[in-house]
Amino acid sequence: MPTSTTVPVSVPMPQIPRQRRSPEEVAAAAPVEGAKRVLLAAPRGYCAGVDRAVIAVEKALEHYEAPVYVRKEIVHNRHVVSELEARGAVFVEETDEVPEGELVVFSAHGVSPAVVQSAEDRNLQTIDATCPLVTKVHREAVRFARQGNEILLIGHTGHEEVEGTYGEAPEATTVVNNPAEARTVEVKDPDKLIWLSQTTLSVDETMETVQILRERFPNLQDPPSDDICYATSNRQAAIKEIAPQADLVIVVGSSNSSNSVRLVEVALEYGAKAGHRVDFANEVDEAWFEGVATVGVTSGASVPDVLVQDVLKLLADYGYVDQEEIVTAEEDILFSLPKELRAKLKESGDSSGGPGGRVKNNQES
Repeated sequence: MPTSTTVPVSVPMPQIPRQRRSPEEVAAAAPVEGAKRVLLAAPRGYCAGVDRAVIAVEKALEHYEAPVYVRKEIVHNRHVVSELEARGAVFVEETDEVPEGELVVFSAHGVSPAVVQSAEDRNLQTIDATCPLVTKVHREAVRFARQGNEILLIGHTGHEEVEGTYGEAPEATTVVNNPAEARTVEVKDPDKLIWLSQTTLSVDETMETVQILRERFPNLQDPPSDDICYATSNRQAAIKEIAPQADLVIVVGSSNSSNSVRLVEVALEYGAKAGHRVDFANEVDEAWFEGVATVGVTSGASVPDVLVQDVLKLLADYGYVDQEEIVTAEEDILFSLPKELRAKLKESGDSSGGPGGRVKNNQES
């Protein structure tokens, strides 16, 4: 089983006021050539799977007595976790921290069969908020292992999604973290080999890893459909469009959000002169604006748009008022809430359990 590098599930992060240099001081340090502008990526922010998971916890808090326990972070965003904690959610690392018979929500990243069994052993009520696109990968792992295939799972060891997928068929699965590992990984039968991937990876790096594997194992099979989710691909495509024009790219997202971290890497790879990730606007360093005319802004798939708006307000304070939205895709995918929760909502006369949620085209919080 891949080695886990545990990340604390919940650390309250108060936004500490900071003393900033004035726009005039920043301009004096390094004058800007050309007009200041912001290129705002679209799509950005919440995807359908994240929206579904967050709403699942919110609805559980409405219809069950607090506390509602959540295994791991429901999504990888500090703001979202803190907001749900304030409403009565309790985030835990493992099911054995949940009192017997209580309710626990599984996060959007998915869980292994061992976690499901642990919850059953403790007589826990469960709501499975796993993103349906992650569930698809789980089912693929089970099916291919049953067919006698060896699975090369491209992903990051220790990430919750990888732990869950690996747990579906541990005896048949090997995690490949990067192109370097693709050059050295050993397999039992190169003629019975298929690759799967974590849904939130860099598209380009994943394809580089697959190419290396295919050169070594020509009979390597592809999954029946893309495992990298539409939202990850779309957000990377948008920042690729912006990056060559950007003196600076700011990605809003948490450090344990794989897709947010990848967005910074993609921006730099595709020509941005500088790129930084922040959770909140108060983490933006005004020194980044020195000599900068064009700022690209985007956010990871677990980020509510209110956090992006805070960054845009800060940019406006420093003269970046002109905004242009760069649209590379339209998103209209909606997922129904988890079946366990839909049954509870129906029983309570709440009709909001069908497809959809707060988000229109995944752009509003």
